[in-house]
Amino acid sequence: MARRPLLEFEKPLVELEEQIEQIRQLAKDSEVDVSQQLLQLETLATRRREEIFSALSPSQKIQVARHPQRPSTLDYIQVISEEWLELHGDRRGSDDQALVGGIGRIGDQPVVLLGHQKGRDTKENVARNFGMASPGGYRKAMRLMDHADRFRLPILSFIDTPGAYAGVLAEEQGQGEAIAVNLREMFRLRVPVIATVIGEGGSGGALGIGVADRLLMFEHSVYTVASPEACASILWRDASKAPAAAAALKITAADLLQLGVVDLVLPEPSGGNHWSPVQAANTLREALLEQLTELKALSESELLKQRYDKFRRVGRFIEAEATDSSLST
Repeated sequence: MARRPLLEFEKPLVELEEQIEQIRQLAKDSEVDVSQQLLQLETLATRRREEIFSALSPSQKIQVARHPQRPSTLDYIQVISEEWLELHGDRRGSDDQALVGGIGRIGDQPVVLLGHQKGRDTKENVARNFGMASPGGYRKAMRLMDHADRFRLPILSFIDTPGAYAGVLAEEQGQGEAIAVNLREMFRLRVPVIATVIGEGGSGGALGIGVADRLLMFEHSVYTVASPEACASILWRDASKAPAAAAALKITAADLLQLGVVDLVLPEPSGGNHWSPVQAANTLREALLEQLTELKALSESELLKQRYDKFRRVGRFIEAEATDSSLST
């Protein structure tokens, strides 16, 4: 059995995982009853994993959010929806694989689902452009959201991207314009919009499908105006200072809930969502259904006003009085 990839701070669990695997193999190869030993070791491993993950730093949470086995948009859709039909293309000649979407049903509620899609390995990531959507991806998303608005279908978006694709071709095709149009038009949608940060929410690439009535965020996900590596390179000309930048940027779910950016933080299984994807999907499904019930009770005018007011409240700043020392050269 292949060992699950472990992050650097999970290395203390390696010895326990190896012992558990050895005992499981022993149970297969012999008639010796090792159930009690196995239970004790698994309990100990779970407890240590909980201790580690309850005290993660912002930079460590980024590693969890970027874990190659963390559930993706399509992983969640397959579990939370009873029916799902993927729709393709932006009707302008593009079908970006980094941003997927379609029509589905959760319980008795038809919905439009869309989100960033990363790959599991290098080949898939190249095909999906590492979850970095092009202008065609954001235009495809807007086409699907227009469809949802026309047929009065709630919109569920899933954010998981390091940022919008910043290549020359993307700029030539109007990357900034495509995202800006989405920001403007999402404020006009007459249906409930719920966005969930399932992994990494980076910059304008995340905002392009993130203007929502409710913003949910998994416990170990991150949501940031710029990656810590980029921030450190800009501020200090040193990408190795990314951990300090991560702490200063306030990118964790707990920080953003306190700042009023996020509406609800979803708990993750011990060890993160990649340890128990189905449990994570069930948590997400319950939260989405609960939020949909609340939003569907609002009138169209109430929905639009609350969405506008929500974003007007986001953001805080502090003005400090200049001191003589700060003005001196």
